[in-house]
Amino acid sequence: MNLIKSICVFCGSKPGADPRYAEAAHALGQGLAERGIALVYGGGRVGLMGAVADACKDAGGRVIGVIPDFLEHREIGHRAIDELIVVDSMHARKRLMVDRSDAFVVLPGGFGTLDETFEVLTWAQLALHAKPILFLNAGGYWDPLAALIHHMMTQGLVEHRLKNLYQFVETVPELLELLSKVKAGGLVPSDKF
Repeated sequence: MNLIKSICVFCGSKPGADPRYAEAAHALGQGLAERGIALVYGGGRVGLMGAVADACKDAGGRVIGVIPDFLEHREIGHRAIDELIVVDSMHARKRLMVDRSDAFVVLPGGFGTLDETFEVLTWAQLALHAKPILFLNAGGYWDPLAALIHHMMTQGLVEHRLKNLYQFVETVPELLELLSKVKAGGLVPSDKF
């Protein structure tokens, strides 16, 4: 039985140059709602953050946003979601998002998305959690990152065994299918690497 009840989505506060990014955000939000999985995300109503939240909410899903007070106005805190939690720092935001989620999905994004993603990867490396981490590689956006991580491994700076902590997937249906096969707190099956 799938025990994943909530998924944290890290993504950009801008829409990006490729329309496939917003299409993926919309499909993901809708897919989560259809499966009764709550969305936990950065709390903004703009860019890819707004796209995933609006799609989930429009499809009848539960949406929980977590935003630091100093970003609430810059990223325009989303008031039309189920719960908008305003915290006092970026660290508090990340900690709460991790605590409220059973898995992580990384859509295209910028520095903030990378910061959030590498923090949860590091915490997984240190065995502080064992939650699935999936990169949704919309339009090949994450190909350079996959190459960089591979390079880090070949150069002996990241252990090869750590590739079991994350996975790159190409489509929302593939991502949702993988998540349906894991339990909360469990890693994505390593035979997909």
